[in-house]
Amino acid sequence: MPDPEFLAHSDAMATSTPVAATPMAFVQAILLAYARYGKDPAQALQQAQIAPEDIPRPRGRITAWQMERLSEAAMRELDDEALGWFSRRLPWGSYGMLARASISAPTLHLALSRWCRHHGLIAPDISLALDVKDDVATIRITEHPATRGGCAAGDSAQVKEEPAARAGDTEQSPLPHNLPEPMREFCLVSVLRNILGVACWLVDSRIPLQAAQFPFDAPAHQSAYAILFSGPTTFSADHAAIHFDARYLNLPLRRDEKALQQMLQHALPLTVLQYRRDRLLVQRVRQTLATHAQQTHSAEALAALLHVSPRTLHRQLKEEGATLQGLKDEVRQARAIELLNRTDRPIKQVAEAAGFQNEKSFIRAFRGWTGQSPAEFRRQSVPA
Repeated sequence: MPDPEFLAHSDAMATSTPVAATPMAFVQAILLAYARYGKDPAQALQQAQIAPEDIPRPRGRITAWQMERLSEAAMRELDDEALGWFSRRLPWGSYGMLARASISAPTLHLALSRWCRHHGLIAPDISLALDVKDDVATIRITEHPATRGGCAAGDSAQVKEEPAARAGDTEQSPLPHNLPEPMREFCLVSVLRNILGVACWLVDSRIPLQAAQFPFDAPAHQSAYAILFSGPTTFSADHAAIHFDARYLNLPLRRDEKALQQMLQHALPLTVLQYRRDRLLVQRVRQTLATHAQQTHSAEALAALLHVSPRTLHRQLKEEGATLQGLKDEVRQARAIELLNRTDRPIKQVAEAAGFQNEKSFIRAFRGWTGQSPAEFRRQSVPA
């Protein structure tokens, strides 16, 4: 299944101008897979319109279209959807099999749990785990110690033998074959991007990340990670993982077998473009407004906390039949009424706690909501 993918899940996706966001380092990693299998990548590079002289550029970028073409050609030529990452090949259709095993689940939680479990069966070199703690869902990769033996039985004649580890070697290569760092990075990024892309596709919703982390030093192309993964990304961590709001796990799946067949034929557009809609956005906006009342006076500030652009925020709220001002009024009114009923705080403090910058604007807004001033509302609500 083509990787769904190294493309910006932002407004740039909707434009007709291709965005060169994929690091050239990932092209270099694919060429290492060709070298491992003793095959020539020239035809795949030609199909992807990647000039060989551009490949050594450390900060070079290619478009998502080029990455899709190169990845698909390599997976088919090498008959390995993992592109040499693991101790045995993943024949064409392996990731489609994982998707088929997950699509009958009633919720995203069960679907991702199945994906993680079944991934370990076809690629035991790593383990995927889904954990939930304090309303945060985490998908974590555990890399297992290197094992000898190369690819699975029957593949050894087509794969170059890897040198044995030398006593005293200090460079960490937790994945099989003493995997070179460019391939290890490409593997960890791809596995997490794959499961995130499939999750978004299954529920037909963008799933914004709260954070991503990787167990290697920041690469020269680290700026690309702001496009590959929404939310902050850290390096030199203990393991690779992505973190997101656990409420997405409760969403029902919106895909069937027919949709799966279509997705597997054109995985990139059917997984990436669906990220534009966020089915939990209204809930996330309400929660952020309630918990960060003083930090969300502007759309720009709120959008930054949600890791989206102000334009995307307004557009997606409109798609959900909501407006930012309407949600602000809803949250502020509920907070103000709660404080007026349950506390004896001065009106100025109630205004501040409800997210207003001054008492005058609060009184004007409250009168518009209830037809009364805050003081009148408080007196009326106090039992005689």
